[in-house]
Amino acid sequence: MSINTGYSEDSIRTLEWQEHVRLRPGMYIGKLGDGSQPDDGIYILLKEVFDNSVDEYMMGHGKNIDVSISEKVVRVRDFGRGIPLGKLLDVASKMNTGAKYDSKVFKKSVGLNGVGIKAVNALSASFKIQSIREGQGKLIEFSGGKVVAENDYQSNGEKNGTIVEFLPDDSIFGEFNFQDEYVETMLRNYTYLNTGLVINFNDKRFVSQNGLLDLLAENMSGEGLYPLIHLKGEDIEIAFTHGNGYGEDYYSFVNGQHTTQGGTHLAAFREAFVTAIRGFYKKDFDASDIRTSIICALSVRIEDPVFESQTKTKLGSKDMAPGGAGVRQYIGDFVKNALDNYLHRNSETAQTLLQSILEAEKERKAISGIKKLARERAKKSSLHNKKLRDCRVHLDSKDERGEDSTLFITEGDSASGSITKSRDVNTQAVFSLRGKPLNTYGMTKKVVYENEEFNLLQAALNIEDDIENLRYNKVVIATDADVDGMHIRLLLISFFLQFFPDLIRQEHLFILQTPLFRVRNKKKTFYCYSYDEKQKAIKDVGVNPEITRFKGLGEISPDEFKNFIGENIRLDPVRLTRDDVIADLLSFYMGKNTPERQEFIIDNLKIDEDIIEESKPPLEEELEFEIEEKVA
Repeated sequence: MSINTGYSEDSIRTLEWQEHVRLRPGMYIGKLGDGSQPDDGIYILLKEVFDNSVDEYMMGHGKNIDVSISEKVVRVRDFGRGIPLGKLLDVASKMNTGAKYDSKVFKKSVGLNGVGIKAVNALSASFKIQSIREGQGKLIEFSGGKVVAENDYQSNGEKNGTIVEFLPDDSIFGEFNFQDEYVETMLRNYTYLNTGLVINFNDKRFVSQNGLLDLLAENMSGEGLYPLIHLKGEDIEIAFTHGNGYGEDYYSFVNGQHTTQGGTHLAAFREAFVTAIRGFYKKDFDASDIRTSIICALSVRIEDPVFESQTKTKLGSKDMAPGGAGVRQYIGDFVKNALDNYLHRNSETAQTLLQSILEAEKERKAISGIKKLARERAKKSSLHNKKLRDCRVHLDSKDERGEDSTLFITEGDSASGSITKSRDVNTQAVFSLRGKPLNTYGMTKKVVYENEEFNLLQAALNIEDDIENLRYNKVVIATDADVDGMHIRLLLISFFLQFFPDLIRQEHLFILQTPLFRVRNKKKTFYCYSYDEKQKAIKDVGVNPEITRFKGLGEISPDEFKNFIGENIRLDPVRLTRDDVIADLLSFYMGKNTPERQEFIIDNLKIDEDIIEESKPPLEEELEFEIEEKVA
């Protein structure tokens, strides 16, 4: 039997380059997002433009780059050589067009495939590119990748360089906003990797004279155990020290690109560092003892780097240069020789580092017996049937982490049941807590294995041996929006901060935001996440609205819950900033009661006067909601 599917010559069409970019933006910039996370698409657009200006600086042209963002319009102005005027249109609108295919002109540059700036053009409602070269200028304006104006002019003495101005298309990105914090972090990283480069962003100026030393000095949340070690060679730079906590903290870069997901260069360093330390001390230390609490910045430059995606967050290259030494061998040889020489010349640092390793070894051995019993307990508890309802992406492969995989940590059977019934079983898993977790402040890692809940949670996440084994890309704390729920959030965050800080540093930990109110009538339904949203919804619904206050996740039906953990999910990332000192945070919030903390609670436990005025006579649940909000 044949089926007429309507397949003919008319079914086949060829897309214009800008149509393909706009239809499949994820292929070019990763996810879209709204600007609330640092890897959202609008920041990738900025990076693609800025990379070209940095490449000019790397080639010795233009010490300053000016960046401004106003009313969502981004402007990048460099003072390099300027794009050849006759090729300006091609550079901005013809795929696979650029100078970087010629490694003699742009050796070891960031952008290589001639796609980036074209993607920015196609995904912008307005895109302007301007080049000034030796008194001549050219300006071309686009909208959605299509030319709308072109103008040649005399530059009247204006300095050479390239100017790009763009406004991301809200028909693609929706409502979005640039967060200065993310932009500044990106720009600062460029200065650390290009000493002497001056970046002016709005009213701020960024410059670094000490490279990766400045990066660590400005980002470390406390003093290192020993002075920062700085190793530099041809095409490689490393700075590191050890801290007092757990985990490993890395900032890795390839050709100036922040490889947030690491790659072959970072794996090579982690291996080489262990080998070098074992060789220097002539002892076969456990790798985890050597690397625990390391804080390291690593930068390499290679020809024709191969990244695993257009967003260039993970290096896939095996070679440092065509026909040259492999990444593993090159980094291994450099680290072994440079670190060995440094430690021989700095005996005090060598002794401090040795003491750190021995203390880590002592603690590991002290809990080794407990770990064995904990593993057996986890097996007997039938983890994957009782506490953890896993997702299908892990059923066949227990260790691979899917980029879309999520684990919800819930409180109690009621909330767990609601999420379990409404989740996407392919990518979303659920772990159910029993009661409030233990306050782990001031405890050693023994508690991770001695406490059943934490032991089973660690096993579910698969992070006992290495954070790289984390089985879920997103770990989401999903608790009720009341005081108890907020307390559980704080206890869990404290647990991860104390024992698995890399989970937060690498931005895997999130808080699930669920609606506090439902406002509806027969025709309209609004889910509201704040008091202000509720007030607006009441006005939009009109007369006689039905208002429901959700106090617990279990009160939201599974059918409704699908709206909040699917495409419309709202997640607040748990992040550490350069000003956050983990020890101080834990001491203030989780230590013994102090006058300072009591004062903080009193100062933040306030009810807005306008809310009281609107609540005459005051509704008990409204006041309760406001108090919960203020405490949170």
